[in-house]
Amino acid sequence: MFKLAVITALLGLSTITNSYAIDYPIHSDKWTTKYDHHFKKYSKRYFGPLFNWHWFKAQGIAESGLKENSQSTAGAQGIMQLMPNTFNEIESKIPHINELHSPRWNIAAGIYYDRYLYRKFKNRPTQEKLYFTLASYNAGYRRILDGIKRTKKQKSNWENVQQHIPSQTRAYVTRIRKLMDDH
Repeated sequence: MFKLAVITALLGLSTITNSYAIDYPIHSDKWTTKYDHHFKKYSKRYFGPLFNWHWFKAQGIAESGLKENSQSTAGAQGIMQLMPNTFNEIESKIPHINELHSPRWNIAAGIYYDRYLYRKFKNRPTQEKLYFTLASYNAGYRRILDGIKRTKKQKSNWENVQQHIPSQTRAYVTRIRKLMDDH
């Protein structure tokens, strides 16, 4: 355990390392090995080696069923169901992520965007940050922030905030949690 703490400190992973302990078994027919390499690689790149990459694969399953040609009625595309404008913003920051319809780059961009959202939720336990991140990915950061503001008198944890966000978003986060727990 001491070695893990030293490695964590050296890598600067203090804000995300608690998630390594939450490694749920994955037992579902929805889980295949398809795209595992991309989910592992970009999870490690944007969240560090100790973060459980299965969360992002569960997100991909919830978003598109891992269908690379998936398109929503709102225009979100690919495995991670990114809006073209969001993808273009990511591409402007990371030019090598340049093909929305490529499973590799769609997954990379989705996980990068998760990291962008994750960093916005400071001073929260890792698991709560993750739930807020997933909710923001689905409903938008401002909408989740509004939910947090509405719980001013209560503790603004996930259990209280979820009452103040769209039911579709609550169902989305619940689905990912169930996929992780297989829940």
